[in-house]
Amino acid sequence: MDAHLPTLPWIDTHCHLDAAEFDADRDEVIEDAARAGVAHIVVPAVDTANFDAVRRLAQRMPGGRYALGIHPLASPGAKEAELELLDAALTRAATDARLVAIGEIGLDLFVDELKSDAARAHQEWLFAEQLRLARHHHLPVLLHVRRAQDRVLKALRAHRGVTGIAHAFNGSAQQAGFFVELGFKLGMGGAMTFERALNIRRIASDMPLDALVLETDAPDIAPAWRYKSRNVPAEIPAIGCELAKLRGIAPEVVAAQTAKNAQTILPRL
Repeated sequence: MDAHLPTLPWIDTHCHLDAAEFDADRDEVIEDAARAGVAHIVVPAVDTANFDAVRRLAQRMPGGRYALGIHPLASPGAKEAELELLDAALTRAATDARLVAIGEIGLDLFVDELKSDAARAHQEWLFAEQLRLARHHHLPVLLHVRRAQDRVLKALRAHRGVTGIAHAFNGSAQQAGFFVELGFKLGMGGAMTFERALNIRRIASDMPLDALVLETDAPDIAPAWRYKSRNVPAEIPAIGCELAKLRGIAPEVVAAQTAKNAQTILPRL
């Protein structure tokens, strides 16, 4: 990827900087992102066990923000007690400006052990309870949606008023429109940079620009030029430039509008 990228105020709305993949050089990764012009990085939790880690990381990082939630991959071990821990953590952080959302939450019907009727029902219960907490705490949500677009949309319609970001969006154009109608932004990241990802690239090109935000999901979903390598938040400007190229507009326009979109949907940002 061209190294000559504009240094602008970019925002990474979804980055797992607390992951073990960053243990050896986390500070360097954070510094690289800042040098690249990434003004804010949102670090979502995935389970009650990493609530403290994401909070501490966001609080010591310039521009750091965090979200608290229980990921669907953690749903088998999540019961009422875990929801009580989440509720208590959100209550304690009510005045913490660095807490911007509840997440990462949602549904995953891709992983085999989560596909059974019982596992799916438990996921849906956990998701609904976290949407209820989002409404109670007046917070947006960061959604994990994998092979479950329609089921997630059904849950959101049952909890109207909850908004947020559909992270790593990979549904159809029609489903994209439904998410936007419900007040959600669509997360665009590394998957969009692959030429063969025709559906995602078409959505990135055709949806209104004010419906999109940028993300890395680092260390995962690396862009095409880092295929099979660790993803990092410093890639956000290059991902934004790819979006600009797809839309035939200037990177400066993408940077400004996607940052505005992120700040609109995550008001504490």
